Amino acid sequence: MKSAAEISKRESGQLSRLKKIQSKGNSGKYFLVLLVLIAVVNIIDEVTSNLTVTVQSSFVTEFFVTNPFMGKYYTYEDGLAFHSGIGVFTYVLGLFTPFYKALADKWGRKPLFVLSTLGMAAGLLVIHLSSSYIMFLIGFAIISFFMGHDIQIIYILEEAPDKHRAKIYSFLKSFGILGVILIPALRNFLMGDDATKWREIFLVPAVVGVAASLLVFFFARDTKVFVSERIAYLSRPYEERQREKALLKQRKQAQRNQSGVFNGVKYIFANKDTKMLIISHIIFDAAMPAIALYFESSMHRAGMSTSSITKALFMVPVIYASITFLSGFIADRAGRKTTVVLFSSTCVAGYILFVAGILLGWNPYLVGALAGLYQGSYWIGRDYMNVMMTEKVPTDIRASVVGAEGLLVIIGLVVGYGAIVLGITLAPIWWACLAISVPAVTVAAVLFAVNVKETKGANLDEIE
Repeated sequence: MKSAAEISKRESGQLSRLKKIQSKGNSGKYFLVLLVLIAVVNIIDEVTSNLTVTVQSSFVTEFFVTNPFMGKYYTYEDGLAFHSGIGVFTYVLGLFTPFYKALADKWGRKPLFVLSTLGMAAGLLVIHLSSSYIMFLIGFAIISFFMGHDIQIIYILEEAPDKHRAKIYSFLKSFGILGVILIPALRNFLMGDDATKWREIFLVPAVVGVAASLLVFFFARDTKVFVSERIAYLSRPYEERQREKALLKQRKQAQRNQSGVFNGVKYIFANKDTKMLIISHIIFDAAMPAIALYFESSMHRAGMSTSSITKALFMVPVIYASITFLSGFIADRAGRKTTVVLFSSTCVAGYILFVAGILLGWNPYLVGALAGLYQGSYWIGRDYMNVMMTEKVPTDIRASVVGAEGLLVIIGLVVGYGAIVLGITLAPIWWACLAISVPAVTVAAVLFAVNVKETKGANLDEIE
């Protein structure tokens, strides 16, 4: 165990480094550079999040239908159900993600920004090189761990002016989503109508991810909120902080002044508002597998060709990005709460119309637009639930609460996965997804609307 002198020496070095960062200020030029870096990483994040889903029918067919897995051939539905069931276990890694995120409260935002971007790139590269389903799963597990880091969201929220926070967030988010148009472009260029070439589209975003992590390392600085808070903390004598820490423990208030996932969980459930927000969020996340993972398979099993699916995929990010950009203005003017409820409604309506479209043979571009509407609406609702949680907690425990939130919503995710794995073996994929997603989104939106308070205009520096 390190002595007080050793700790003081180490913290003195940290304090000197942080003051040097603070002295540079946040010029308009730096803020612009930061926005560009965040936009690039957002594109990588969105592409990584969507890439395996958009070639789902290709790898399921290869690994389970046309080739035996562990000596057995599967039907498409059984192979997809098997993959979905195995996929649940890769999300066990998600249990460790909150502890990883909480390090941002101790180490700073930048180190995790670099590592997470590099981690996504590594996972994409493993999938590109995969020669078996096991190797594919390893790559899938890596990207599952890193793609939900959301450190860039904390950057946006802590660097942007209060009155423009949602607009800047929505602009960067929509820009990242629009970047997903790279997926159908790569499908069109590298796959064409040959579904067996699905691995090729993973290489380009992997290379871009490595380059982006280097750019973040050399050009990004820690957020002004974290730097100022950390300077204030380290400027106080170590012994004084230790005495205060002991006193706070005696008064059972330490959980609000210490970082860490478990303290984040305690904070969430100690407050009625954050408790009801997380309950709504958990139910909302039960719809995530049905909403996000099976739209490409639904189109495939409904009879759409590989080229028609590619046409539909061109429209998904266009509609998704457009409504995401619009959501920022709605969130800043009408409030975050109104935004969540509004887009939960368009999610339900969009999904019903999407299912009608694939069954009735509508134009693939229209089908893709409807897919973009329901998926975009879902993620907007979910993102603003995250934003509201961020705007309800103090800076010194913010990343820990975000990590705890990510841990708790896994409950809903696991329930949703279990329901869909069972559902797609009993009914057509689109009916199973519809039966799970519509009730979950509706119930969550009603609970949220009735019980959660608005956070519009919150000053993150003054939250206690």
